[in-house]
Amino acid sequence: MLIITRRPGEKVMIGDDVVVEVIEVSGSSVRIGIAAPKSVPVYREEIYTAVKEENTAAATADPAAMPDDLPQSKNP
Repeated sequence: MLIITRRPGEKVMIGDDVVVEVIEVSGSSVRIGIAAPKSVPVYREEIYTAVKEENTAAATADPAAMPDDLPQSKNP
C-alpha cells in the first residue's frame, strides 16, 4: 500500500486516466473527488462488498426456493 500526504487541492494520478483529488479535510473526515473514465467503475468499499455478496448469494440460490410471485427465467 502506498501512503502519501496530500493537502486540499492536491491530486494523485492512478495510471494515465484516473485522478484522485483531496477536496476538503475536516477533523477526521476527508472529502475526495475521483475523475475516471466511465469504463472504470468507482465504488465505496462497503457498497462494493455488499453488491458482491448479493451477487454471490443470488448465483448460488436454489431457484426452487424462490417465491411463486417472482418471474422465473425461461430456458429454451
